[in-house]
Amino acid sequence: MNDQDKVLKYLVSVEKLANEILSDKREIILLDKRRNHNREALRDLTKSCQLKCWMTVGSILIKNDVEVTKNLLEADQKQLSIDINKLRCDLKVKLNDLRDLEMQPPVPGLMLVPMSHTEMQGLTKAGLFSED
Repeated sequence: MNDQDKVLKYLVSVEKLANEILSDKREIILLDKRRNHNREALRDLTKSCQLKCWMTVGSILIKNDVEVTKNLLEADQKQLSIDINKLRCDLKVKLNDLRDLEMQPPVPGLMLVPMSHTEMQGLTKAGLFSED
């Protein structure tokens, strides 16, 4: 394999990973917009004093009970949050992989996670952290 083939293979792998990162970012934005629309709909339903409401499923309008619709929207909210968090975690890994391919150091602090409740309690008991 000559140098040109190696360079071409390297550039293809970098471009492929960069395109995956960009498509994941776009997907996160679209899912977040959908989550905001659901949040707005839930807020309107909680303000409403009606027993029935109209909702769209694809291109079909359906008249449904408000409580059933709220439950559907809340379940959709939970699933959207799970999907967004999964994409964000995968995005961090892909970004570090891209930086490895570009021979750059990883982004400092990118993989940080918050401390758990038990870790916080341990620090508090040891006197290293106060909850004031």
